[in-house]
Amino acid sequence: MALELAEPGRDCPLCPRLKDFRDANRAALPDYFNAPVPCFGDAAAKLLIVGLAPGLHGANRTGRPFTGDYAGDLLFATLLKLGLAAGTYDERPDDGLTLVGCRIINSVRCVPPQNKPLPGEIATCNRFLKPEIVGSKARAMLALGAIAHQAALTALGEKKSAFKFAHGARHALQSGFVLVDSYHCSRYNTNTGVLTPEMFESAVAQAKAAAGL
Repeated sequence: MALELAEPGRDCPLCPRLKDFRDANRAALPDYFNAPVPCFGDAAAKLLIVGLAPGLHGANRTGRPFTGDYAGDLLFATLLKLGLAAGTYDERPDDGLTLVGCRIINSVRCVPPQNKPLPGEIATCNRFLKPEIVGSKARAMLALGAIAHQAALTALGEKKSAFKFAHGARHALQSGFVLVDSYHCSRYNTNTGVLTPEMFESAVAQAKAAAGL
């Protein structure tokens, strides 16, 4: 069966709650991107970084994954430190930052209320995640959080019970991918000490090595 196109339209109607929220944000925040956020990075990348969803005042504002919120501060600083990005991150899509050997893809393309997509929305948006993973040249992934971990497994048709999420875990999947897990680099996780910069760097470095970068 042919894979569906990887990019949703600007007015994607598939998730009614997310569409309504998007429409409300277009009225309240007309200068924001307010649309499904596209992936970021080379389509031929060896490492895929799977995130959750755009933040209201981050990617939903700027139109680039993780750009403009705290999670992006930690993510891009780490990628720059490990040679997986080049240039300068300045919280703008035109800051000149480029990714090196990696590509960022979100499990859900549209911003959800309270940053919490519903299970049905995650399942619906998997039709856009699946071709990004299955059709990629990558064989390694870094999942940022349990939802991204589960979404990646769904996209590959893997048995979820066989691969439990745990920070720093490395999973050799039946499909040939290596999946490395990290707690999400959110402000909440770092402020509460669930995730430290050192822990995050270790997980990213492990994923980089798995990708042969």
